[in-house]
Amino acid sequence: MATVTFKSDPVTTVGELPKVGAKAPDFRLTKTDLSDVSLKDFSGKRKILNIAPSVDTSVCAATAREFEKAIASSRNAVCLTISRDLPFALGRFGEAEKIANVTMLSQLRDEAFGRDYGVAITAGPLAGIFSRAVVVLDESDTVLYAEHVAEITDEPDYQAALKALS
Repeated sequence: MATVTFKSDPVTTVGELPKVGAKAPDFRLTKTDLSDVSLKDFSGKRKILNIAPSVDTSVCAATAREFEKAIASSRNAVCLTISRDLPFALGRFGEAEKIANVTMLSQLRDEAFGRDYGVAITAGPLAGIFSRAVVVLDESDTVLYAEHVAEITDEPDYQAALKALS
């Protein structure tokens, strides 16, 4: 179990992020068109998993926009923004922010992602949503970088994540 903070108050998650060098757990997440995808659907590409509490917060929105800019010029990488938001909310956000290069994904149908990636918050006012984290995977889904952002209201270390991606 990981402990991070939300506005300086401790928040506990169900586990830990996958370790660097480990194989990333597969998942079933839902796109904005309500179709489901798994890690295999992004096979052969490097991946940024931008895990967020909700795109309805300024930090989550800033993070999605930052990775949108960074991934736009990459030919062999994708960014997946993953949250507990409904696919409809993710779609509205993507349209409003003109997010075209990031795939917005919801843990709508399968509860395994939050548990398997150690980001589901277990208690307190944010119980049930995800903590903020970034996981970078290579083409064969080996973890290259993992950051569980210590303070949920802070942005991740973009430079470190993007360096691991390249």
